Parts: sequence; C-alpha cells; structure tokens
Amino acid sequence: MDLLPIFLDVKQKPCIVIGGGEVAGRKVNLLLRAGANVRVIAPVLGSTLDQLNRQGLIEYEPREYSPQDLDMACLIIAATDNADVNRQLSTEARQRHIPVNVVDQPALSSFIMPSIIDRSPVIAAVSTGGASPVLARLIRSRLESLIPAGYGRLAELASRFRSRVKARFSDPADRRRFWEEIMQGGVAERVFSGHLGEADRLMEAALKKKKPAGAMGEVYLIGGGPGDPDLLTFRALRLMQRADVVVHDRLVAEPILDLVRRDAERIYVGKENSHHVMAQEDINSTLVRLAKRGKRVVRLKGGDPFIFGRGGEEIDTLAEEGIPFQVVPGITAASGCASYAGIPITHRDYAHAAVFVTGHLKDGSLDLNWKMLAQPQQTVVFYMGLMGLSVICRELLSHGVPPDMPAALVQQGTTPHQRVYTGTVSTLPDIAEKEKPRPPTLIIVGEVVRLRNKLNWYNS
Repeated sequence: MDLLPIFLDVKQKPCIVIGGGEVAGRKVNLLLRAGANVRVIAPVLGSTLDQLNRQGLIEYEPREYSPQDLDMACLIIAATDNADVNRQLSTEARQRHIPVNVVDQPALSSFIMPSIIDRSPVIAAVSTGGASPVLARLIRSRLESLIPAGYGRLAELASRFRSRVKARFSDPADRRRFWEEIMQGGVAERVFSGHLGEADRLMEAALKKKKPAGAMGEVYLIGGGPGDPDLLTFRALRLMQRADVVVHDRLVAEPILDLVRRDAERIYVGKENSHHVMAQEDINSTLVRLAKRGKRVVRLKGGDPFIFGRGGEEIDTLAEEGIPFQVVPGITAASGCASYAGIPITHRDYAHAAVFVTGHLKDGSLDLNWKMLAQPQQTVVFYMGLMGLSVICRELLSHGVPPDMPAALVQQGTTPHQRVYTGTVSTLPDIAEKEKPRPPTLIIVGEVVRLRNKLNWYNS
C-alpha cells in the first residue's frame, strides 16, 4: 500500500488554497462541502471562485503567496501554474508538517485528492496514487452505479438506532448479525425506496422482537427493458443482485437473466401465442406464496411492467395480501426498439403524438379504435402484433391510412439479433411473409419511419 487512506475532519478549520483558476475552484468546492473555512490567495480569480467570493463563502486575498500564509493552516492545496511556487509551497508545508496537495503533481504532495462517491454521511474514495486519475474516475463511475443514493439515509437511520441496538445486543457478534440483516433486508429497501416511516417501524419491531427482521419477504416488479442489458436501471441491477427467487417472462433476454444473483432460484412463467406455461392467477399466487416464506422475489418482465406487462394486476394482488413491493420501471419496447432502429417516435415535422397499442389477436379479431389509430401526424406502435399483421394493415387502410404510409418491423430490438424491415402499410404483410421476422417484433406506423435511413446509428 503506497498511501494510507484516511478521512480528514476539516470542519471549521483553516484551509489555504493557492491559485484562482477553475482547478482551484473545484478543490475549494470540495473543501466547502466538508465544512472547511477556506482562504484563497491569488492575484485574480476565475469565474467559479469569483462567484464564491461574491457569495461570501470564501476569504479572498488578491496577491501573490508568501510563506507566512501557512501559519495556522491545517491543510494546503497548491493549484498554480508556476512550477517554482508549487515546489516552494510543497517544501515549506512539509517542513511545518502540514498536509499539502500540489494538483497533478503527486511527487510534491503529502496527500492525494481521490475520486469521491458522496452518499453523506457515507463517503467512498478511489485513488490510484496519482498514477492514473482517469482510471480512478472510471472506477468511481462503476461504483456510483452500485451504491444507491439512499445509502446516506440508511447510515442516518443506523446512527439514530445505534445506541438502542447496542443496549439490546450486548454480544458484539449478535449485534453484527442484527445489523447485517437490517442492512440487507426489508428495512434497507424501505429506506432506498423512500418509505422512511415504514423503515422506522420495521426497526422498532425488530428491536422488540415482535416481528423478526426479514420475516416477511418482498417483491420487486422490475422492467428488464427491450433486451440490451446496458439499458437496465441502477436500481433494477441492485435488486436483481439481491434476489432469492426470480420469476421471469419469455421476453426477458438471456444476458439480462445472467445479471441476477447466480444462486437465485429461477421460475419461468413465459407466455407464448396460445400457450401459457403458468396462468396469470397462478403467477400472482406464486409471488404471494414466495414472499410470505420470507423470500426476496424479483418479478422480471421485458420492457416496462406497466405497459402491456400486466404488472398492475400483480401488484394489486400483492397489495390485497399485504406484501411489500417495489416497482422499478424499465425502458418500454416502443422507446428502446424505435431508438435503436433510428426511428424517432415523435418529430415536430412528422408526428405530434404517439399511441401504443396491443396487436394481440383474440378470437381471430382485433377490437381496436381504428378511427383513432388512423389519424394523421401521429406514430402508432403495435406490441405483440406480428401474428395479426395482415389484419392490422387491412384495417388501417380501410379507415383512411394512405397506402404509402411508411411502416416498419423491428425484430428483437436493441439486441445483436435486431433486424429492421421498412416498407409501407400496404407492403408490410408481403415483407413479413418473405423475411419471416421472429418475435418479439414491434410494428411502427407513421411518417417518422422515413427518417430511418438517415438516423440509423445501431448496426447489429
């Protein structure tokens, strides 16, 4: 270990910054966030420090640095473009045993300013010892996706209950196990989802042993997006990594399933045309049964669970049974697939409205508001319409849609298997007959399809 990682308390303590440019401004902002009293010494100030000075947040002395400026300082940052001044500052600070950082010059510094993940009061810092600041920032960005913003609130809750937990559990091992369960269980999830009052009540119950922490499980209704795993939300990925059981549909791409915790039980409940592995009522009861057994259940759906995903029916059952649940939205197929196909759903020159509609056939017919769907200057996106494509195109034409209205089929959008077939409402059925696209395939109808060739950016 080349450097000793420490966190320094600078609240209400004098910190000196030599330099007035934008680099100095960034360092001053960090010191102010940590509660320091900051004095800036520089002939002139850049825009950031000038604004802070006008707001009265810093003490500014418009002059060159002198050795006496180090008197009584608890920390020094040198951010000048004068190499001689930087070396002099480093030498004098070290002689006085004052921590000093010379920006971008680790050899002249006694401490390094790390890349910071701020979830106050939780702080994580990453440093490469000055070897590669860019790498440190890249690592920080990865950690940002793994550390929810709610961790600060969780730390505040732990601080409030710390003395009571210590009084309740005299054995340090018991205390550690209690906190591990709290930090990884329902209390933490209530905090992350913003249900702070409920989190407090669960903590009170856990301390009184009226209800052991984690006795009731929880269901996470997660939208897996259209297929590209990079389109998952941070929250979705975090909850998938905590799952005891994942209940998933057919449209969830395998690379997304691979991100679920590896030892989680998998239950497939996929639905295909005229064949359901599990009826919807059985899916609902399965979620309830698993949660009542104390399981953390991820209900993983393709796209967004509230857009043709029957998510509302599932959480309605959960609510009736008193099962805690969260809903994590996903990028719906219309948005994701259209974007990857280079087809903007709205465009002020072509479409002022968008309509999402299910094209799923029932009893050989589609009971849709065709007059509304045939209106001009809108984009209509049909989900699950491949089997009924000929009916869809026939009805649109019979209700006034021009035969040359552009239309597209997007097969397995956002994935390496994406294929896009463009034509018109009158030619699309013949194209489908020839190309034989496989589900899931989205149908997009509207003038915006004309932009496909110009805006196509994703080559699968």
